[in-house]
Amino acid sequence: MLTNLRTLDGMAPQRAFSRFIPTSLAPPAPVRNFYTFGFCLLALLGATSRVQAQSSDEPSYQKEFTYGINFNTRGGLIGGVAVRSTRVLDEKWSRFWGVEGVEVKHPKEQRALNGNTGGSFVYGKSNYLFVIRPSYGMQRVVFRKAPESGVQVNALLGAGPSIGLLMPYYIYYDYTVRENRPGAPVQEDIRSEQYDPEVNSIRDRILDRAPLFSGASDTKVKFGAHIRGALSFEYGRYRDAVAGIETGFLFELYPKELTILRAQNINDGTLNTNFYPSVYLTLYIGHRS
Repeated sequence: MLTNLRTLDGMAPQRAFSRFIPTSLAPPAPVRNFYTFGFCLLALLGATSRVQAQSSDEPSYQKEFTYGINFNTRGGLIGGVAVRSTRVLDEKWSRFWGVEGVEVKHPKEQRALNGNTGGSFVYGKSNYLFVIRPSYGMQRVVFRKAPESGVQVNALLGAGPSIGLLMPYYIYYDYTVRENRPGAPVQEDIRSEQYDPEVNSIRDRILDRAPLFSGASDTKVKFGAHIRGALSFEYGRYRDAVAGIETGFLFELYPKELTILRAQNINDGTLNTNFYPSVYLTLYIGHRS
């Protein structure tokens, strides 16, 4: 017994204990190699998933072109149209330029009817105001959607010049002189001219509005500037197509008042303004490349 203890004491610890471990409990060499391979495979998959998570944040396109219909608090049923081209700078930022064409109306516009002819016109309206707005700005991704589904939220800020087109608003006005004598000949005198409440003061003699472009040759160009801020909500099931909604605010300023409405005994500058704030919504579709 003493000899065995001395023998064990002189042996290396690993050899001493391995003598008492059953051979059936020790994993064979192929199993140990399998464990090592499995560990390496899990580590590789983890690293790959992290790379894919980082790459999924990068957009799969470089350019985007959209066009849409604009609705705003200064327009009618449909405010206008807009087109925009966007270039991706990195995973968060994009740069865009666009052009928007809208009609701006006076908030006090009221449509009137002539009971005799059935014609309609806007009481006191002297000019149409159409505005072309070239814009340049930056866009940032707030929330990026998945490649094939979901909604992406973008925030954008842009500015640019405003080109206002003041086009005269024409009406048909009845200048016919009617005598009180029965049977007296009547020679009609109906003229198409720009609506001026000081001249066209008898409301019943306004028969109807003239065609839209009757006063196009007398259009006046007015220059101003605008700034906008908005959020866009994009939905695109396919990577090369996009559709969405953009909603935001727009501030527009001109050096002088733009005369849209006129009224008797009221100064044009009192009734009109040179500052046009509005809230807008644009429905758009487009493609990416």
